[in-house]
Amino acid sequence: MTYLNIVNKVLRKLREQSATTIQETEYTHLVGDFVNDAIQTVEDAWDWSSLRTDINFNTINNEAKYPLQGFGVRGEVMSVYNTTTKHELTQRSKDYIENRLTLNPTATGTPSYYCMQGVDANGDVKLVLYPKPNKEYAISCSVVKRNTELVGDADETHLPTQPIVHLAFAYALRERGETGGQGAMEQIAIAKESLSSAIALDAGINSDELIFGVI
Repeated sequence: MTYLNIVNKVLRKLREQSATTIQETEYTHLVGDFVNDAIQTVEDAWDWSSLRTDINFNTINNEAKYPLQGFGVRGEVMSVYNTTTKHELTQRSKDYIENRLTLNPTATGTPSYYCMQGVDANGDVKLVLYPKPNKEYAISCSVVKRNTELVGDADETHLPTQPIVHLAFAYALRERGETGGQGAMEQIAIAKESLSSAIALDAGINSDELIFGVI
């Protein structure tokens, strides 16, 4: 659903006229901000299937740190796989890897461990590999990207829109007071229920991730 469509859904709930553009008035712009706030809340609530993707890069000989382009800082790395050697890397703490890079700075080999540390000039998290690659390897990172901010009227989100609308409506009610006898706290409860239902539906796509056992 487009940014403008979501904003108009919220405006109608507020008993306001629909807008032809989000920049139409100061108030439609404000509702657009509430929509983006709601999107961030929904993004952070679950590892949504629609936000999952792969970030791929090739290593450089003797280089340990690699920015995950387009990842931002709010995402999650699910797994890191060396497609050249066909094995999965193990996540370790930043201290574990930094200590080994400091104690043995010349060590190179096939990367076996990774951590995330710092961001680059574009605001993307950097992945640190250990040991430093001794040649070029193809690395594939399975990630959840959480850096959506809608700007243009036609920008789209692939998140469930119902909880976004309910949350944005709740934020708007909190700012202006009740509408049609409905208060912000009541609407927040409705939004939470809508979000829980959306998570439950999406969880069915990756139901194996919710099964825990002893290996």
